[in-house]
Amino acid sequence: MTIIEAVKNVLADHEAMSSKEIYHKIIEKKLYQFPAKNPHAVVNGMIRRHCLELNFPTASPVKYFRIASKDGRTLKYCLLDEKQNIEIRDDTSKSHSQSEWLPEEKIVDAYQEHLDELYSSLLSSIQEQHFSFFEQVIVDLLLKMGYGYDSDSGMTVGGPHDGGIDGIINEDKLGLDLIYLQAKRYKESQKIGSKDLQAFVGAMKNVQKGVFITTSSFTRDAVKFVEEQQQKNLKIIDGKLLAELMVKYEVGVKVQQSFNIYKLDTSYFN
Repeated sequence: MTIIEAVKNVLADHEAMSSKEIYHKIIEKKLYQFPAKNPHAVVNGMIRRHCLELNFPTASPVKYFRIASKDGRTLKYCLLDEKQNIEIRDDTSKSHSQSEWLPEEKIVDAYQEHLDELYSSLLSSIQEQHFSFFEQVIVDLLLKMGYGYDSDSGMTVGGPHDGGIDGIINEDKLGLDLIYLQAKRYKESQKIGSKDLQAFVGAMKNVQKGVFITTSSFTRDAVKFVEEQQQKNLKIIDGKLLAELMVKYEVGVKVQQSFNIYKLDTSYFN
């Protein structure tokens, strides 16, 4: 009998139990002999990896259990009834004490917290710089993303008489295919409206591709305008997406250290 089969055997006779209660019942019924130093942690890990509502890098795609209830800070589990229509709650794993979390769950949660802080720091740092710095940021970002024929095919053109265009990306050496860029370094509370986008489209003239980037966000009317207008190939990037892209393409950030998260290769043992 495997650990999973032992857990199933115990839960078949109980409506809901905590991982510790399940472990003690396995020992009581002599369903499995644990060679591990911390057998309860092994049982808890097996349950969580096969629990419907808990998703993390090493979680199994095969689910046998679900969260039945919460007793204080402790989760109670039950067998998954495939005939039931169970709603998956993405935030369930964060609704209780981290004492039951697996190491990889803690790593993922800490990593997301690290990213959130980094995103905020990036946008704050941009706000502290001269407006022309932000214009250079968006040119550097588009080049890092693969737009332009080489590393020198982008330039900033912002200034008093820029005509509403802050940057240009040349996608070919002759400049036959251009991307116009507009940069708005606004505070979070100052949203971009449809009028700003209409003005940008007007400034694009004969150029068909444009990217409007802001450190804030766009109103619903602005998003609707982009979706419905058919004059230009227009894309918008708000502050949240901007920060995510800067991290992904390493603009203004650099990798300090990296880690691998491993999972057991069950095919090797079969």
